[in-house]
Amino acid sequence: MRFFFSHFILFRYSNIIIYYFWADWCHPCKMMEPVMNSLAEELGDKAFFGKVNVDDEREAATEYQITSIPSVLFFKDGELADKLVGAVPEEDLKEKVEELTE
Repeated sequence: MRFFFSHFILFRYSNIIIYYFWADWCHPCKMMEPVMNSLAEELGDKAFFGKVNVDDEREAATEYQITSIPSVLFFKDGELADKLVGAVPEEDLKEKVEELTE
């Protein structure tokens, strides 16, 4: 996924967007991968889920002040609504999506 191309298009077409910032060399990111995939499958009708590789998209990581990964950014109506850093339990992520869709 190319972040900036998707960034502008998605803000027009989706209320809730979750961007998962990761890297190939990050062990906690590898642990989060199945969690994020599961959430995208389960909650894909409520939100758009996107992956952003910080090595490939350094400008995006800088823009959103990503200093630790994994990081999950939650956008609502085009605005950054929340950010979670680290390997977060699936239930916490699910709760955050539910909060944003109420």
